[in-house]
Amino acid sequence: MYPLLRPLLFRLDPERAHTLTLHVLRFTGQFPPLRLVVSKYFEPDPKPVTAFGLTFRNPVGLAAGYDKDGQAVQGLAALGFGHLELGTVTPRPQPGNPKPRVFRLPEDRALINRMGFPGRGASFLHKQLSSLRLQPLLLGINLGKNKDTPNEEAARDYLTLFEQFAPLADYLAINVSSPNTAGLRRLQARDALEDLLGQLAAARTSQSQISNPTNQQTNQSQISNQQSPISPPLLVKLSPDLSDDELDDALEAITRTGMDGVIATNTTLRREGLRSPRASETGGLSGAPLAAHSTGIICKIHQRTGGRLPIVGVGGILTPGDARARLDAGATLVQVYTGLIYEGPGLVKRIVSSL
Repeated sequence: MYPLLRPLLFRLDPERAHTLTLHVLRFTGQFPPLRLVVSKYFEPDPKPVTAFGLTFRNPVGLAAGYDKDGQAVQGLAALGFGHLELGTVTPRPQPGNPKPRVFRLPEDRALINRMGFPGRGASFLHKQLSSLRLQPLLLGINLGKNKDTPNEEAARDYLTLFEQFAPLADYLAINVSSPNTAGLRRLQARDALEDLLGQLAAARTSQSQISNPTNQQTNQSQISNQQSPISPPLLVKLSPDLSDDELDDALEAITRTGMDGVIATNTTLRREGLRSPRASETGGLSGAPLAAHSTGIICKIHQRTGGRLPIVGVGGILTPGDARARLDAGATLVQVYTGLIYEGPGLVKRIVSSL
């Protein structure tokens, strides 16, 4: 059915089409009979995989950016994902960058976005998630700083978000790699990253030492399988545009501060080999042109860490073969986003069934 719908969706402005699909998914999630029908059609057979202390019902997740405010979680859960990563969420609401800010590159099976973390803020997402019970689906939350927060004070934003969402998330992703918030990627430098992650690690240790954890609100994975600690795993999302030396520095900071995994990769500023007339638009490029480079970054991370650091592979996954390439390179989990736009929601089941 999706090949018939895609030309209609592609006639719409990309951001408007995205908003429309979110509304449809939100509507689906609000009606259990409809949600059940959708789930029966899209749900793949379970293929459990374990990463950073959690068991996922399958290795395919939804990448951050698709549902920034957690408005369609129930509907998305019916599409067969093993996990959903919501956000990027910022402490305070912000409009993001001026429109237009999303561009399709159909000749390249790609997107360029310069969204800039638009969203309703932490309080809104917290309210959306507080009543959810989605076992056995796991939830990650992608954390970012507000645009007007200087890098010198960025830790404050991330710590605020950690305190709000640690009780609700199965894992938290620290986003220091979006190219669409000015200066954010400088937080990937070793000293800046080690300082930020060290403060988050200290906050996690402090939370874990709370004397009476039974009074705390349990997170999603505790509801589903009772295997995660009170404080959720912390993952760091990295850029594909890091040099080898920069990647080594980031990995050193990540391992020295005891982070639990890496998400590789975010969107790229590279534009090599593109055919679309939209290629000159500023912003982060995602989709097929990112595939080989993202796989190469995963391979480097796996080799440099001796396979000891779990990797979530994301970037340019549009086919089951793309997903297999990430897993073969060393990833334990994969995530899709642009692939859904070009291939439709059936992509999840096709990937899982092929593994």
